[in-house]
Amino acid sequence: MLIEIKDVTKTIKKALILDRVSLEFKGGLIYGLQGPNGSGKTMLMRLVAGLILPTKGEVLIDGKRLGRDIDFPPSLGLLIENPAFLPGYTGKRNLELLAELQNRVGEKEICQAIRDAGLDPEDKRKYRKYSLGMKQRLGIAAAIMEKPDILLLDEPTNALDEGGVEEICGLIRRERDRGALVIVACHDRDLLEGLADEIYTVAEGRVERRQP
Repeated sequence: MLIEIKDVTKTIKKALILDRVSLEFKGGLIYGLQGPNGSGKTMLMRLVAGLILPTKGEVLIDGKRLGRDIDFPPSLGLLIENPAFLPGYTGKRNLELLAELQNRVGEKEICQAIRDAGLDPEDKRKYRKYSLGMKQRLGIAAAIMEKPDILLLDEPTNALDEGGVEEICGLIRRERDRGALVIVACHDRDLLEGLADEIYTVAEGRVERRQP
């Protein structure tokens, strides 16, 4: 798996969001994007996901250009900003409905993803009754359940206590170890230093690799 971002600029309503960004991401690694809110981290992840297209430049997924050859990466899991699910259904039922869109996984894989994220697949509570931490965990379960080639996680440890952070970091490492290309956006520098194989700083739409 290879993602190539080539001289990408993104403007929205004349505001410069990403400024001449060129990057390569390869499978089997965790990439960290570190920077304050509004720096461009989330927009960069949206770009990789095909949710927005560059104003200038191009994004290639294994040599195929987003927006021309393909609309979205063919194997993608993502958690961008706050997770949102149907409030009147259980966590498991929400994931079942999502899984039906592509029919790549069944009940066994869905239940395992829920457990891996630290939840109980047999929990009968509706999503509306979930705590913020449980909602975050369900969002992560949704992102990993199809074992995607590309995994994009925006602030994945939000609303989690210290034990939950360690648990989710372990899960992210396991996703990398099975070969996934993982990109994690986070404002917490210390967390990324303990998690990511490579770290990029994002500021005012510019992206630079942090030297070890």
